[in-house]
Amino acid sequence: MAESGKKVFAERLRYAREELRKLNQAQLAEKTGLPATSISHFENPDSPRKPSFDNLQRLAKALAVTTDYLLGRADEPLQRSDAVDELYRNMQLLSEADREIAKSLIDRLVDRGKEDKE
Repeated sequence: MAESGKKVFAERLRYAREELRKLNQAQLAEKTGLPATSISHFENPDSPRKPSFDNLQRLAKALAVTTDYLLGRADEPLQRSDAVDELYRNMQLLSEADREIAKSLIDRLVDRGKEDKE
């Protein structure tokens, strides 16, 4: 993690913990199974410690944000659902023609859902 990346990570981790989820370091530590001292180190941009990939995932899951958000690769903190992630991965496996068919089907299902609510 580059120096600026460590700063972004530390800021976003603290923001997600304090502002988005209203947790203290001990509460986040309990949710992740990590020591509270590790949370403190991760939130300190001057600390040489950085989370392993496994710990990064644990932090993101506990805070319901994406790892990309914590790392500064995405501006949207909210985590997508597993169903959306699976759908996205599966769509990538389809040919362009099949993606168009799937998109059309999804659009029709959305329209049908709107009609049912009216």
